[in-house]
Amino acid sequence: MIFKQNFLRITINPPTNYNQVNINYYLLKLLFYKKVPNEILTLNLNTQAIIPEAFILLGIVGTLIVDLAGEKTASRLAPVICYGSISSALLSISLQWSNPAGKAFFGSFYSDNLSLAFRAIIALSTLVSLLISWRYTEQSGSPIGEFAAIVLSATLGAMLLCGSTDLISVFISLETLSVASYLLSGYLKRDPRSSEAALKYLLVGSAAAAVYLYGASLLYGLSGSTNLTTIGIEIISKPSFITSLSLVFVLSTVAFKIAAVPFHQWTPDVYEGSPTPVVAFLSVGSKTAGFAFAIRILTTTFTAFDDQWKLLFTILAILSMALGNVVALAQTSMKRMLAYSSIGQAGFVMIGIVSGTQDGLSAAVLYLAAYLFMNLGAFSCVILFSLKTGSDKISDYSGLYQKDPLITLGLSICLLSLGGLPPMLGFFGKIYLFFAGWANHQYALVIIGLVTSVISIYYYISVIKMMVVKEPQEASEIVKSYPVTNWNIVGLPPLRVALYTCVAVTALGGILSNPLFKLANTAVTQTPALNEILSMAFINIVR
Repeated sequence: MIFKQNFLRITINPPTNYNQVNINYYLLKLLFYKKVPNEILTLNLNTQAIIPEAFILLGIVGTLIVDLAGEKTASRLAPVICYGSISSALLSISLQWSNPAGKAFFGSFYSDNLSLAFRAIIALSTLVSLLISWRYTEQSGSPIGEFAAIVLSATLGAMLLCGSTDLISVFISLETLSVASYLLSGYLKRDPRSSEAALKYLLVGSAAAAVYLYGASLLYGLSGSTNLTTIGIEIISKPSFITSLSLVFVLSTVAFKIAAVPFHQWTPDVYEGSPTPVVAFLSVGSKTAGFAFAIRILTTTFTAFDDQWKLLFTILAILSMALGNVVALAQTSMKRMLAYSSIGQAGFVMIGIVSGTQDGLSAAVLYLAAYLFMNLGAFSCVILFSLKTGSDKISDYSGLYQKDPLITLGLSICLLSLGGLPPMLGFFGKIYLFFAGWANHQYALVIIGLVTSVISIYYYISVIKMMVVKEPQEASEIVKSYPVTNWNIVGLPPLRVALYTCVAVTALGGILSNPLFKLANTAVTQTPALNEILSMAFINIVR
């Protein structure tokens, strides 16, 4: 690369190995010679890999612009902009499915089928979360444009985290998701519980970010690179103690994002104090991004430490399934019960990841997709009930079947699916996870998973029994004065669409479980980064 500057003939040789350090050095040289625009255009960034995220970014800009025009304009146009940006993102993901873009931005982002699957789950969870949030936001008196922009910002960070393959891009994506989540948790500024939830989430999240940075600094010091694949190659021959320490730090951050025990302390309080639509998004979108990051870094960076991270993940899974489902038995708040339920559900997903096989990872992807519909369906019912009564106490649901059969039926189907009862979608998701774990000789995990599933069925059915079995005279005072649903109120039609869709998919999705599993299997098998670890897992099973 040759150009003239101040009558001198200057030669700059761009590096052939485009890691982050070389690229930064190269760009500094270009800045010094004031030739940035022309030189940058010659670099192949492969920007098509982040087209879905670009549509989300356009949605953020659009919602902020209409918010400036006033609340009436924002409440009318912001939902349309959100639907358009998310639908465009989902369409671009589907178009990339057969031909992923691959590496982008010099290896700091990788678009493969696995990342596309996780990004699609996150985008769908955002779409459903927004559908069930408009009426709640309108009734609380909060600005809709700002709320939509922050939710889309969290979505942007979560989607970028699914494909990040560099320590720096991981941290930026992680913090984009986290900061937006803090803002959403405290969005009801006049509610002290919401402010308390945001403060707790901020403090614990800041500590988790600091722990990640410490682990990342150790990895960079051991390898001299920020690329996850390069780090995985370099740390094979490095001191095991320091590498193990960095593994613990990174896994601590992962455990925080997926709300695994013992890094779950923030979850019940944040779920109870935050706006319910925000809780719905965090329970699926944030958790999915955390699992995507876990699979990415464990299978590319810590491949040589397979036994160590599987042992740690096994411990996290057992603790999460046991504590999450047992403590949920004693809860009196519906949101706190679903919070502990989500902790237990994270333990089930970890069975597939610990298996490390093709079937195990495919089952984990499938279960996260199923969890999207059954969990958001349950939250749709909880939101509709709270909009009418202002309560989330489980005892207030007593006798609800007499006044609102729709909520009773929808909530019952979603809770039974979360418990893993046939023929719901959740049953087939758990079956695939348990089969994959058993085939990989994870007997303890599978047995504990089966036992805790039975425990979870008890507290799920307790809610259903309270809604259905109670006599009219035993109904709660809130249910006795329960208002008739007027679906023509602003914000309720989208909520009804989300409720019907989630309940229908949850109830009938079991019929399509095999095609869905094949789709998840395609996402795993056509991901180059997983080929080595899958082949090693197959050899271990054969032995």
